[in-house]
Amino acid sequence: MSTSHEDSRRCSTLNLSKAITYIAIAPEGRLRLDVSVHNRTDVEAVLRRSPYLRGRGSWTPQNCAAQHRVALIIPYRDRTEHLATLLHTLHPLLQRQRLEYRVYVVEQYGNDTFNKGVLMNAGAREALRDTDFHCFVFHDVDMIPEDDRNLYSCPLMPRHLSVAVDKFNYTLPYTLLVGGVFSIRLEHFLAVNGYSNLYWGWGGEDDDMAYRIKYRKLEILRPPETIARYSMIKHDHRPESPNAIRSALLRMAKKRSSRDGLNTVKYRVVWRHDHLAYTHLMVDIGQHHRWHFLNGQRLIINF
Repeated sequence: MSTSHEDSRRCSTLNLSKAITYIAIAPEGRLRLDVSVHNRTDVEAVLRRSPYLRGRGSWTPQNCAAQHRVALIIPYRDRTEHLATLLHTLHPLLQRQRLEYRVYVVEQYGNDTFNKGVLMNAGAREALRDTDFHCFVFHDVDMIPEDDRNLYSCPLMPRHLSVAVDKFNYTLPYTLLVGGVFSIRLEHFLAVNGYSNLYWGWGGEDDDMAYRIKYRKLEILRPPETIARYSMIKHDHRPESPNAIRSALLRMAKKRSSRDGLNTVKYRVVWRHDHLAYTHLMVDIGQHHRWHFLNGQRLIINF
């Protein structure tokens, strides 16, 4: 058990007034958001002024012991400006919260249909090869946080951070939504077996995760809408998974969760580059985990 002296040296993620500030903050904690387009050079120039940044997108506080070790995983393809804009805001926010963290950008190799679930599972597996993270934050590249009281620390239960997004008039579109920005402890991520690998095209994998959480009798936590606010960078959306496929897969979510997820994900790391602002993983996910309809009706899944 820790002594009182050791406890006093632990970082507090709630005491933002003592943290190093790189972005101006209004008194109530709302960021004066800059969503203008940045480039990687701009971001890395800012980060060079950031004490204790160790490269590879990793940072640790030096005057206290961080309570949480967080792997932040960004599934990615062809969004350089969006990534730079996100990192420009995110690194200072995470440092003000006194977290020990590392940012992983997981990019899908080639031009095949996008599969966010596989990328997030691959990112989690590769992060755990580096260190024993306490939790993961899965973060869409176009979601820019507006308030640094929205904590990226490790939650007691899975926590949906992007509750209020400008695109949806800062309201939650439906009760099981966990897409956008989502935080989950390692033990809970293992318990639900990560994300499904079957959703090719945009959409479905996050709803599938919500069902996995529900079936394991875990609770989805949400910060207040006044704090959990995000701006979504405008862009052309990629094609979504066909509705018939999404609906069929979601109906089967409970039955296949134990054999479709983190324990069955297939990928190959093509290369790995360590930038100052992030660890960049290029992964080839091939065309595994495919499905098809038999006689136009029965869904056949190839695990």
